[in-house]
Amino acid sequence: MSKTILVVDDSATLRMSVEMTLSPAGFTVVQATNGSEGLQALKKMEQQRTQPDMIISDINMPIMDGIAFIKEVKKTSFKFVPILVLTTEREDSKKLEGKQAGASGWLVKPFKPDTLLTVVRKFTRSLA
Repeated sequence: MSKTILVVDDSATLRMSVEMTLSPAGFTVVQATNGSEGLQALKKMEQQRTQPDMIISDINMPIMDGIAFIKEVKKTSFKFVPILVLTTEREDSKKLEGKQAGASGWLVKPFKPDTLLTVVRKFTRSLA
């Protein structure tokens, strides 16, 4: 069975890059363009009685940023789903803010495909 990864990022190029990295490894990628859309995707999954195995989110997005999104996810039935922050932010204060919000890990863009795949496999315990 395929593992599902929800990718929340306002950059279409980044979402496509993540999908091109994860799909060939057997992951199913669901995309959202901001935190609000990410919450809608989670609500749809909940209605379908499914859930992502992992969430990858940017920090800097319009409508709802990544920190607010993570905080909202942690209030839902998806609170135990690991969330990887994939962002250009490098500051320790931002990393701490992400951790306090509930992020499980932090990768800085641009990412190396092998590194992303290793991290996703670690969090999902995937054999893909």
